[in-house]
Amino acid sequence: MSERAAPFYCPYCGDEDLRPNEQGHGAWECAACGRAFQLRFLGLLAPATSSNTSGGEEI
Repeated sequence: MSERAAPFYCPYCGDEDLRPNEQGHGAWECAACGRAFQLRFLGLLAPATSSNTSGGEEI
C-alpha cells in the first residue's frame, strides 16, 4: 500500500472537509470545527479465543 489511508470524517464533529496537517504523517485538520488530530496504526489484534475449550455445554 503506497498511499496513506485517509479518514472519511472528523472524529469530533463528523464533517467530511478534512485536509492533511503540516505536523507530519497521519495528521489531519478539520475545516469545519478547526480541530487537528492524528491517526496511527497500532498493530493487529490477536484472534479471540474461546474460554470454553472442552467443546461441551456448561450446565
